[in-house]
Amino acid sequence: MKHRNFKTVPRMIFGRGSFDQLDDVLMEERQNADDYVVFLVDEVHKDKPLKDRIPNQSHDLVIWLDVTDEPKTTYVDALTEQVQAFGNGKDPVSVVGIGGGSSMDIAKAVALLLTNPGGAVKYQGWDLIQNPAIHHIGIPTISGTGAEASRTTVLTGPDKKLGMNSDYTVFDQIIMDPDLVAGVPKDQWFYTGMDCYIHNVEALNGTYINEFARAFGEKSSDLCDEVFLKDHPEADEKLMMASYMGGQSIAYSQVGACHALSYGLAYVLGYHHGIGNCIVFNVLDDFYPEGVKIFRQMMEKHNINLPTGICQDLSDEQMDKMIQVASGLAPLWDNVYGPNWKEKVTPELLRSLYLKM
Repeated sequence: MKHRNFKTVPRMIFGRGSFDQLDDVLMEERQNADDYVVFLVDEVHKDKPLKDRIPNQSHDLVIWLDVTDEPKTTYVDALTEQVQAFGNGKDPVSVVGIGGGSSMDIAKAVALLLTNPGGAVKYQGWDLIQNPAIHHIGIPTISGTGAEASRTTVLTGPDKKLGMNSDYTVFDQIIMDPDLVAGVPKDQWFYTGMDCYIHNVEALNGTYINEFARAFGEKSSDLCDEVFLKDHPEADEKLMMASYMGGQSIAYSQVGACHALSYGLAYVLGYHHGIGNCIVFNVLDDFYPEGVKIFRQMMEKHNINLPTGICQDLSDEQMDKMIQVASGLAPLWDNVYGPNWKEKVTPELLRSLYLKM
């Protein structure tokens, strides 16, 4: 048996106020007077105090990201071209992604595409990236996606939603500053946090589970419990660590049915990843009965009302596309059912689950 040799983030800083060390980290990369850094920042911070704390120099490039929609391959291609035009043949010494999962995924993708030509669609899949990325840094301002820890950057392409999964995708540095998550709207805080909770449920109940993944997944689940059921006073710190550990858990195992179905939902109906996962997870009693039961307790405690009936009026073409996207995620279904998953994951099963949403 061949064991996976997977890469983790080599350098990380954790703690309140640690964002202020970003300048020190970047100074290690800046070796020459014309070395420049690209900051890709969620535009939600454009009118917030964080804007004035970004350590950009006069010759750096700051791009405010529109993450209204899930990241698209066309968007990251355009951003990559913008960076290349700005650099006029010179690559940046670092790409810094500041924001939620979408912003960090965009930063990973741009760092990869600066050194791997041909556009993002070419690299949607597993281990298709040929060349190491530009040095890249992830700084979450909302917790839950695990994007700061993962080897994927999830993108919506012309015919599928699928990540660029590669060891080269992993950040070179992350900075986890719990102060940065202050002021996140309640619903968004919940939906993004549930992405982490669901990562753990899927990993711990999957066929890929092992003691490495279990150790991270169980601790991350305990932290989610303290945050979403017990209102722990250090909830921001705990959720930030739960997110990182949830990302580590799935890095050496895999997600499952919820993520597969939510990719279809996002592709056809445009639901963001966090809320999409919640809508899907709420109908997966047959897959994860205990996890779904606790999830509903968390929803009730925080007065969260999910949209319902969202697939009732879909055309046959839309439903077929959702089924195609969801059933195309082989490793996820393998983690649910094992190698014979194709016998179980039928169009009828997927259609019946979507109609419950």
